[in-house]
Amino acid sequence: MHIVNIYISYLKMVRASQIVWVLAKHSFSELFAHSRLGKRRRRKNKGEVHKHVYTTPERLRMTIEELGPTFVKFGQILADRPDMVSERFRVELKKLQSRAEPFDNNTALGLIEKEMNAPIDEVFAEFDTTPLAAASIGQVYQGRLRSGEEVVLKIQRPFIENKIKLDIYLMKFIARKFAKSYPELAAINIVGLIDEFSETIVKELDYTFEASNILRFAMMFKDDPTVHIPAVYTKYSSKKLIVMEKVEGITPDTPQALRDAGLDTHQIAVNGANALLTMILRHGFFHADPHPGNIFILPGNVVAFIDFGMVGALTPRDMNFLADFAIGFARRDSDLMSRALLVLCGKKFFEHEEEMKFEIHQLMMQYAGIPLELMNFAGTMQKCVDVIVKYQLQIPSGIFMLIKALATLEKFAGTLAPDLSLTPVILPYAKEVVKVKYSPRKVAAQLYDTLTGYMNFIRNFPNDMSEILYKLKEGKIKHDIHLADDDLFVRTVRQASRRVAYTLIVLGMFVGSILMIAFEQPYGTSRYGHFLLVVASLLILFQLLKWLFVPEKK
Repeated sequence: MHIVNIYISYLKMVRASQIVWVLAKHSFSELFAHSRLGKRRRRKNKGEVHKHVYTTPERLRMTIEELGPTFVKFGQILADRPDMVSERFRVELKKLQSRAEPFDNNTALGLIEKEMNAPIDEVFAEFDTTPLAAASIGQVYQGRLRSGEEVVLKIQRPFIENKIKLDIYLMKFIARKFAKSYPELAAINIVGLIDEFSETIVKELDYTFEASNILRFAMMFKDDPTVHIPAVYTKYSSKKLIVMEKVEGITPDTPQALRDAGLDTHQIAVNGANALLTMILRHGFFHADPHPGNIFILPGNVVAFIDFGMVGALTPRDMNFLADFAIGFARRDSDLMSRALLVLCGKKFFEHEEEMKFEIHQLMMQYAGIPLELMNFAGTMQKCVDVIVKYQLQIPSGIFMLIKALATLEKFAGTLAPDLSLTPVILPYAKEVVKVKYSPRKVAAQLYDTLTGYMNFIRNFPNDMSEILYKLKEGKIKHDIHLADDDLFVRTVRQASRRVAYTLIVLGMFVGSILMIAFEQPYGTSRYGHFLLVVASLLILFQLLKWLFVPEKK
């Protein structure tokens, strides 16, 4: 057991040294770029086309890419978090790609056989040993089962789980140290973000979660002929291996190829929009990465989704927010949009509510006189979230995934059918959510819960009051005071203590110097007393001037 702990500690030290080396290397490059010599070289190379001068966001992206898949995925999440990262860094982080070199085929085939607990020849009639694709976590192959189905397999890279968990441990350690050293950045909550990221990536490492997601989406669309969800073969799948139906079609970012195949691009856009909105507003469970690489168009304008490792889940509050926001957007009602945003943030009373409403109203004024079909829904939602972030309000993390999915959908629909607007498509779904929210049955259930709560309160009140009075009489009631900001309290106490100590020392010097001068005989201390008196007088004068002319820090 001790040997295992020693080995784990050794791995942590090795990985930590690698991270430190990469950070130090790129930090030195950044420092040099901002030095006088670096600025001189930048001016010298400005006119040379072949010499690219890297910006700070570009260096950050290159640093993350060199640190490996864990940091790349974390950077991709940060790219969609305007509450964490400024726009110029987010633009660069969106360029992060989970590129990876394929690992050894023999190793991959051995892992596949180990996970299936059977030789490849026994399960597959045909198997292509050339990888179809290679990603940071897994490697993809294709084949045909002995029962005749064309399938793709995704096998996890060897030891990748241990590497990622080690990176997450180090990220958490660094984040906690950083948060402790800079408590003023607590609003960013970097530790909470890493905890959230940890849960997401650990689920992505377990392919049984992806298999479960596929089965759930298959149930959602079992009666919808316009959407195809690939079958998953749970018999051969495991935590590190997933075997799925092979989907062959045309990607939606090639409109001409779709038209050449006799498909209707407008209908494809409608089908794709309806599919994603059904996921979001009817089930609260959606594909969180619907980019063209994860969507294929099949004959009959059928939209097929693949890669279900990243999904989003919405609470009823999130769904109500989206519905109210969509209706407010369609009506150009900035007050309704503002209320929806505040409810989403859990704020009933907000001191800057009027200022926030004014900013959202000004934002909606850009659509004055513009038809609903030309209004950018996802873009406006992102700008409204930016306003919320400006006021440092907390937004559920699932909303950022939702905005990303809606923005991708809007871009996807705009490519296939430029005349199709997302707002008119989303309105029926939004109204359905609101209708359910205020249905007589729902209202009656809420009223019943409220009345039950009041009845319990009335029934228990006499006993609770008697218990309080008894404990008060016995002197057993204690009141604990919890300060909202312990660090601020400690800093205030320390500052006050220093001021008291400083005042006592200066007054002591002043009084002591006077006594030394007064009782100079027969000890000969007059000179030393005069010196202390001058020093103490100067310190007192300095403090008086500081109090009079230097404003107090808030």
